[in-house]
Amino acid sequence: MPNAHHIVILGAGFAALTAARELRRRAPNALITLVAPKAEFVYLPSLIWVPTGIRKGNDLVLPLDTFLRNHRLRFVAATATGLHDGGRVVLTEREPIRNDALIIATGGRFLKSLPGIEHALTLCEGVASAEKIRARLRAMDGGRIAFGFGGNPKEPSAMRGGPMFELLFGVETWLRQQGKRARFELTFFNAAAEPGKRLGEKAVSGLLAEMARRRIDTHLGHKPLEFSERGVDTEGGHVNADLILFMPGLTGPAWAAQSGLALSPGGFFQADEFCRVPGTERVYVAGDAGSFPGPDWMPKQAHMADLQAKAVAENLLLALDGKAPRARPRTELICIVDTVDRGILVYRDLKRSLLLPSSRLFHWAKRLFEGHYLKAFRD
Repeated sequence: MPNAHHIVILGAGFAALTAARELRRRAPNALITLVAPKAEFVYLPSLIWVPTGIRKGNDLVLPLDTFLRNHRLRFVAATATGLHDGGRVVLTEREPIRNDALIIATGGRFLKSLPGIEHALTLCEGVASAEKIRARLRAMDGGRIAFGFGGNPKEPSAMRGGPMFELLFGVETWLRQQGKRARFELTFFNAAAEPGKRLGEKAVSGLLAEMARRRIDTHLGHKPLEFSERGVDTEGGHVNADLILFMPGLTGPAWAAQSGLALSPGGFFQADEFCRVPGTERVYVAGDAGSFPGPDWMPKQAHMADLQAKAVAENLLLALDGKAPRARPRTELICIVDTVDRGILVYRDLKRSLLLPSSRLFHWAKRLFEGHYLKAFRD
C-alpha cells in the first residue's frame, strides 16, 4: 500500500481504537488520523460499578496520549458534522478532512422521545450520569426505584438491555450490603413480556428467576408512555417510583442525516456483510453507529464492535490494494451480567446459546478483563 494513502477514523471508542490498532499492525507506514471531540477513552462496560462505589468515574476515563504516541496516530479534536464527495471529505465544525478511506465509529445516541424523559437517568450516557445515579442512591434511605430499557421502534434490535440488568441486580445487592433493602421497592418494567430475549431463551428465564429470588417486582409486556416525578405510566398502568433508571433505545449519530450515505430505518449507517457502507468506495462502519446484516439478536456491545472493527481494518487495506473484501465479523454475544459480588455468564452465537449460573468467578473475570483491556491505554 503506498505511503500516500490517508485513513481517517471517526470516534474514540471501542470500534475506533480497535480499528486503529489493527490498521497500524497491518500497515506500519500508513497515515492514520483519529477524529473525536476529546483524546480520551471511556470504558463504558464498567459504568455499572459507579453507582455502587466499586469504581469512581475518573477510573474509567483514560487519556489517549500514550495510545496515540505508541500507534503513531494523528489526532484531530473535532466533531463530525457531515460528509462530502461520497465520504472522501469529513466535515467538522473546525475544518474539512480529506481521506482515501474512512471508518465511521462514532457510536450511536439514545432516543429521548418519550414525554417526561428528563425525569429518568440513563446509566450509559456517561460518567456524569453514572455519578448522578450514585448520588441519588446515597441520598435515599428508602423508597421506590423503577428500572427499565427501551428499543428503537424502527429497528427493534437497537437496544442496550444488558447494563440495565446489571444495574438492577447490582443496586439490589448494594442495598442489602447497606442494610437498607427492606425499605426499598424495586420494579423492573419493559414493553416486552420476555425482556432480554436477544440473550437467548435460557437467559430470559434465568434473569426473571433471579428477579423473583431477589423479590424484585416486574411490570412486563406494557409499552411505556410517559415518565413523571411520580413514576412511569405504561399501557398497562402506573409504576410508582421515586427514582427512574431507564435506558432508551438507540439510533445513529445526529450528523448521519447530513452524511449523504445510506441509512437504515432506525437511523444508523447501513452496512453490508463486510461492514462497507453500500454505494460508497472505501467507507466502512463499525460499532453502534452501524446497522449490520445478521440475526435480530446481534448485540450492540463492545465485544461486537471490536469484532467488526477488526474485519473493517482487513477489508479496508484490501480495498486500498485493489482487492475484494473477505473478512466477515463473527456474530457473537458474550455478556457477564454482574451483580456487584457475583456474575452470570451469557453466551450466544449462530449455533448455540448458553447461560452459566451465578458465580463469584465471573465477577472477578469481568474485573480482570477490564484491567487487561485498559492496560494498552495506561502503559
